[in-house]
Amino acid sequence: MPFPRASKALSGFTVLDLSRVRSGPTCVRQLADWGANVIKIDTPANLESGEPLGGPRDGPDFMNLHRNKRSITLNLKSPEGVAAFKKMVKKADVVVENFRPDVKGRLGIDYKALRKINPRLVYASISGFGQTGPYADRPGFDQIAQGMGGLMSITGEPGRGPARVGVPIADLTAGLFCAMGILIALLERQKSGKGQQVETSLLQAEIFMLDFQAARWLVKGEVAKQAGNNHPTSIPTGVFKTTDGYINIATAGQKIWERFCNTLETPELIARPEYANAANRSKNRDALNAEIERHTVERSSADWVERFNKAGVPCGPIYNIDQMFADPQVKHVGIAQPVKTKDKKGLTLIGQPVSLSRTPSKLVAPPPGLGQHTDAVLKEFGFSARQIAALRQTNAI
Repeated sequence: MPFPRASKALSGFTVLDLSRVRSGPTCVRQLADWGANVIKIDTPANLESGEPLGGPRDGPDFMNLHRNKRSITLNLKSPEGVAAFKKMVKKADVVVENFRPDVKGRLGIDYKALRKINPRLVYASISGFGQTGPYADRPGFDQIAQGMGGLMSITGEPGRGPARVGVPIADLTAGLFCAMGILIALLERQKSGKGQQVETSLLQAEIFMLDFQAARWLVKGEVAKQAGNNHPTSIPTGVFKTTDGYINIATAGQKIWERFCNTLETPELIARPEYANAANRSKNRDALNAEIERHTVERSSADWVERFNKAGVPCGPIYNIDQMFADPQVKHVGIAQPVKTKDKKGLTLIGQPVSLSRTPSKLVAPPPGLGQHTDAVLKEFGFSARQIAALRQTNAI
């Protein structure tokens, strides 16, 4: 029985996934969820020592990252394993890896070596800091990139010290940018007939994600500081207490500010000189926030969310994760999706956040067991039963 594809969109492409932990698997998940034939190349069980980075295979993190993929085991530290991998490269479209830059060279599976085997190959590399440069050989982890990339200096409450973001945003965005680079390279290959190397790093991704905060320094020489829940430029925008929790309110521009004041039933704030324009509201933001919260604590979160949105003032609740999944709009968009498992208990994971009308993405296969598809995949790549047996005999698989 053929392995099910998650979509028709990328069903013509084969991806060999050498990546580990999060950034690389995030990249490859994008390709798998859109139908690419993804082969996850795992280390044989007898070569693993201790719990692998990324957590156990039956943990929620691993399962969410590795659905819609197949797994084979291959020992890339053995000559036989490397030879088998290179044979697979001949038929592949994409290789994704997130080794430290020196590792793939030692293994003999860097882009320079593999493009000789397959000139059409798109070879994607994610590292902590870049493939070259003074930090190229440093190990890269998300929180290190958050700190070096400037994000932690602008996250958290003023005076409380740097704070990390609650998700591994450098890992995730590096993976997404790498997937985008791969798709661009595959599109370009249709014209040139040639593959190329795609490179990104956690550090580059994190700096890119600073967006306007980075531009403030590059263009105007302004160094952004921590602002807590306050928006750095649109005031008042932030978190306000209610009778039963907290809400977010976002006021951008004079018209929304006036709507906000009228809905809060404080029209007198509009005429007060210290709040008359954006510059003054920014200068006096602490006093303004205190004034606002004296009123928001008088009603429930649901009441304020309804009132402000009806008046055209952006406002929303602040959910715990379980509350978020219970929200009717979240249920409507269907981002939590079921996937069938062998034991028929089923599994629910996060689906893709974008939809295509003709070639949608689906969760069609649970994360694979270690080496679950080794024999079937190797046969597809032209290995005979005798060759597979020989690989097993030498512990290459």
